[in-house]
Amino acid sequence: MDQDLATSTTTRPVRRTLHTTLLAAGLSLGLVAGLACANERHDFRTPGTPPGIDLPPTAETVPPAPPWDGVAYRRGVVSVSHPLAAQAGADVLARGGNAIDAAAAIQFMLNVVEPQFSGIGGGGFMMVHLANGGKSGRTFAIDGREKAPAAATPTQFVLSGVAPADRFAIASTSGLAVGVPGTLAAVDYALRRFGSIRLREAIAPAAKVAEQGFRINRFLANDIANDGGRTSFQPETAAVFRPGGVPLKEGDLLVQPDLAKAFRLIAKQGPEVFYRGEIAAAIVAAQQRSRTPAPAEGAGRMTLADLRDYRVALREPTRFDYRGYTLAMMSLPSSGGLTVGGMLGMLERFPIGDASQGFGFGSTTTLHLMAEAMRLAFADRAVWMGDADFVPVPERGLLNRDYLALRSAMISPTSRMSTPAAGNPLPYDDAMQGDKRTRFAPELKEEVRPSHTTHFSVVDRWGNVVSFTTTIESTWGTGITVPGYGFLLNNELTDFNFDPAKNAATGNPGANDVAPGKRPRSSMTPTIVFKRREPILAYGSPGGATIINSVFNVTLNLIDHRMSIQQAIDAPRLSVTSALGTVSCEGVLPFQQPKFTVATQDGLRALGHLLPGAAGTNGCTAQIGSVQGIVVDLRSGRQYGGADRRREGTVIGFGARKPRGDGHDADGGGENDDDGDDDKRDGGKRGGD
Repeated sequence: MDQDLATSTTTRPVRRTLHTTLLAAGLSLGLVAGLACANERHDFRTPGTPPGIDLPPTAETVPPAPPWDGVAYRRGVVSVSHPLAAQAGADVLARGGNAIDAAAAIQFMLNVVEPQFSGIGGGGFMMVHLANGGKSGRTFAIDGREKAPAAATPTQFVLSGVAPADRFAIASTSGLAVGVPGTLAAVDYALRRFGSIRLREAIAPAAKVAEQGFRINRFLANDIANDGGRTSFQPETAAVFRPGGVPLKEGDLLVQPDLAKAFRLIAKQGPEVFYRGEIAAAIVAAQQRSRTPAPAEGAGRMTLADLRDYRVALREPTRFDYRGYTLAMMSLPSSGGLTVGGMLGMLERFPIGDASQGFGFGSTTTLHLMAEAMRLAFADRAVWMGDADFVPVPERGLLNRDYLALRSAMISPTSRMSTPAAGNPLPYDDAMQGDKRTRFAPELKEEVRPSHTTHFSVVDRWGNVVSFTTTIESTWGTGITVPGYGFLLNNELTDFNFDPAKNAATGNPGANDVAPGKRPRSSMTPTIVFKRREPILAYGSPGGATIINSVFNVTLNLIDHRMSIQQAIDAPRLSVTSALGTVSCEGVLPFQQPKFTVATQDGLRALGHLLPGAAGTNGCTAQIGSVQGIVVDLRSGRQYGGADRRREGTVIGFGARKPRGDGHDADGGGENDDDGDDDKRDGGKRGGD
């Protein structure tokens, strides 16, 4: 598909680094660099590398670590939420493909084996770092987020005869919620510009598994059984996942011939058949389905012209520094990078990770500070963040260190704040106009919109990295399967404000109000972490608004608590997704160590936090996210993977080196030891513009 890119660049905040401080004192740049590098070489340990930390003893029976934990690789690693998708990516790397090639194969296979979470009927964000032969490479994001059709309006979710409490359930299972899909366009663009294999090669393994079938795991079986009706509302969906009215169960064979047909058409004709041809016509017809009392109100508004005109965007990531590391996260229309950056900036003044001062992992103080930072950041997110191609967003102001200091000053280590209002970052952003004296009232309601997604991470032998979060929004999307083509359509437009928020009197810019061609605000936060301009970590998560907090939790675990990548992923998480501050937290699965103790939870309750359960009970029973990540040791070049056992996370690597007792590597055995062809640098393609 021949596409021109609409490039959008996010602003970058002022750095707070050792260089800035010392240069102000009159030292030369050369001396500064020498001092910094010498110090880092002396004691630097790449976050996420094994062995991590010593976990406290527990009476609970803890399952053994996964087989990849602590294993170093040299020739590439994939970390994916399903073993068949991991294998598809690993097979591409084994044949000499690069990380972009592997990511494409993984995405298509996930459409087959995790159809409830992502696929060509949805969208996503692909964060990419291209290595450059030992020099600093290039990092960017491919934005394949869904778009509102040209006929969309700010009031389209104001539905007749539907109670406010029921609007999400009705709207999200009607064609009105379907955004113009972008996943296929994003993958195709990535392959054409930065890959070394063709689209038909990337899609072939998925087409084969869709046609021949696979045995479903307990996660997919559970999502069918507990789907809120989404696999039974539409006959095409029910025929696949509830044949004869009986939901598929763990171990049953799932065969998807219509999806295989769609994949083979795309392999033969390219994305044009999806965006301009017979599949496009089928998408437009399918999204006319409606579950609203007034059927015409719920019918989708997408046209063939909307599909024909869809374009991906190449974007600069949101970048910020935290404790000497540079984090690149997805920029707008995702709120992820700005929100995580805000939370980390607010907490940087506290000694997170220092247990001797009460700031260790899982302490009442640490969890309290995390919850307060989440409340403040989500208050800002609700007002200011949206698609910056359509509305001005004070990106620089939201990450300005003086603004974050002002917000951080509202956090006390010993008391819980009342419900905070959004701040006003306009005085801290010279690029913005508007009333810089505006003050907002606290938002005293919470909207819980169930959502799921998937994330995977890849690094290849040349150091190219992909961190890719992809979705159809809710589990099962709209529940509408495109007849004859076997893929589910997203309900992404329900990520917009259901009621228009723009209000000149209050100063609310309506940043996330519906508009034609606009991308809804996202929470997806694919992340790459850098040290001295070299990528050392990549990770991300599914989970709707909790994505932001999963990435925040894991970042603190890696940088502040010094966990290995697998420990950081296994550890229980805490999440708050509104200023009001209802807390959800984890801890029921045995591998989630160390636990948030009942005493810690009672400490949070005593501070006034809204935790589930009564005093003296364990309220940490939620499941939050599914993080897949990779690590590249800056000193040795060794690669590691971590995968989330909240799903069927799987790591496959190449060129394994088993650690010896002396801390060095010994040659490892195993099926993925093949070093491959060193001459085929960057998978045969270095990746130009």
